Amino acid sequence: MLDENLNISDNIDMARKNIIALVDCDSFFVSCEQAVNPDLKGKPVCVMSGRGQCVISRSKEAKKLGIRMGMPYFQIEGVMKKATFINAHHDLYAEISEKVMEVLKSFSPKVEVYSIDEAFVDLTGLERLYKRNYLEIAKMIREEVLKKVDVPVSIGVSSSKSLAKLASDKAKKLEEGVFLIGSRKITPLLQKTSIDEIWGIGKNLSQLLRKNGILTAYELICQDDLWLDKQIGIRGLEMKHELMGEMVSAVSDEIKLPKSIQKTCALAKFTSDKNYLKNSLNYHIHRACVKLRKINAKCKGVTLFLRTKDFKVHCEKKVLNTGTDFELEISDIIFNLLDKLYNPSILYRSTGVILDTFVFNDKMQMSLFGDSDADEKKEKLSKCFDKLEEKFGKNIIQTGFIKEDV
Repeated sequence: MLDENLNISDNIDMARKNIIALVDCDSFFVSCEQAVNPDLKGKPVCVMSGRGQCVISRSKEAKKLGIRMGMPYFQIEGVMKKATFINAHHDLYAEISEKVMEVLKSFSPKVEVYSIDEAFVDLTGLERLYKRNYLEIAKMIREEVLKKVDVPVSIGVSSSKSLAKLASDKAKKLEEGVFLIGSRKITPLLQKTSIDEIWGIGKNLSQLLRKNGILTAYELICQDDLWLDKQIGIRGLEMKHELMGEMVSAVSDEIKLPKSIQKTCALAKFTSDKNYLKNSLNYHIHRACVKLRKINAKCKGVTLFLRTKDFKVHCEKKVLNTGTDFELEISDIIFNLLDKLYNPSILYRSTGVILDTFVFNDKMQMSLFGDSDADEKKEKLSKCFDKLEEKFGKNIIQTGFIKEDV
């Protein structure tokens, strides 16, 4: 029960250390769908990748039916008639993720967004501000996210990221959704924790450790530093000390900009219709450009890729002399690449666009041969697109093209 966490000595010990919480959204994609459609709550719901290819998120009710992650739809169809299957809406999930992160940032100035549905929050010293212990603060955060965003979260609290991650896994099994690992609980907990449950240990590393007789997290921290350094390297040392409750990796609120932006999606049907492919690509181009403008950058690398019915991938890239974030300009480039790759005798299952080689606007150099008037018009039109979407919703703007006779 959660009351076992309310240990005064734990809170005293933790008051002397840095305190980290890992906030993990429960069945995030499903929770987002349930937030916008409350009728789905309490029902077996699965979110499917692409155009209904396989399961990428499940409600707890769907899990009870035996539906597994990654399960293809053809294995479920006709068997799991009680379940509701929804095609993924990634723009919706990104929007709700931002709202969750905003709530977290209202509690602490240091929030490190780890993924679309996870974030580390530095709680150090906040017990004085909120006049509550760390467990109570975590419960308060959970209640606030549920109240403002209608997304349930599990929260693990401890003195390092690795232990906070382990605590969040434990929290998912509790109705209260919060678990705290104080210094007195570390050893007994690690003794019961398999190495496969440790954050950052994959299949290959697990095999190496098991080969050396290390089966639990506790047996890992008992290893000599020299041995760990020789067998695994600095990663092994960091893992050991994190599991011992020492904060090796601090929570960083520094925004990590992407090295590339990729937008892709399976088509609703296998097709060789070139106009159909162009429609799909225009959607990807627009979404990629919106994201590019959000990070205040332009791209100098544009890649088109097409995936065929039999999963073969064909791609073509163009490197630009000057950066751009304008969808109509990038559409021209992508469609020229499409002319090179397209084969009317091939059926395609998905399309995609990658933008890379970013030049950030504050570091761009003016070109002596550029058309400043044209650039200004592109910038104004792009801002107009963004403002319209901000006011009326995403995808309110759709770019077109001249259809080809095929």
